[in-house]
Amino acid sequence: MKAPRPIVLVTGGARSGKSGFALERGAAMGTPRLFVATAEPLDEEMAARIARHRAERARGWRTVEAPKRLAAVLRRPGAAVVLIDCLTLWLANVMGDDAARDVTPDVDALIGALALRRASVIAVTNEVGLGIVPGNPLARAFRDAAGFMNQRVASVADEVYLVVAGQHLRIK
Repeated sequence: MKAPRPIVLVTGGARSGKSGFALERGAAMGTPRLFVATAEPLDEEMAARIARHRAERARGWRTVEAPKRLAAVLRRPGAAVVLIDCLTLWLANVMGDDAARDVTPDVDALIGALALRRASVIAVTNEVGLGIVPGNPLARAFRDAAGFMNQRVASVADEVYLVVAGQHLRIK
């Protein structure tokens, strides 16, 4: 019997090395590989970040941009490995500037798509709950929603890694 394809969650702070670790992990999991980018180049600085991330990826990764329709991309066949970078940007895109937006249906759709996946999935996310309580309602709502989403994805993940200062620690 063929081993099930794992779900791997990679979390940590900003610039901790999450994406690099996820790319290495994904490269070892097989081909063909799909990179799902959730960032949108809404300003020059973000466009430069996206360009740097593209340059860091080795050949062999096909890229799909999915700032909001993540569950739909996960339902598509064709890849042995899918790397999502990153869930927190996807969540920010879904929430927009609406602090009252209930993201539960979107997270439910993501969890459902992960359950039906045909590929190994590596999802990168940010751990946003280690700092101070944000000073405005939207930032607090985002922090809470990200914590909720991360817990839900971690609960269905086969492996969970925390990346700090370029070092990864397997926590599940």
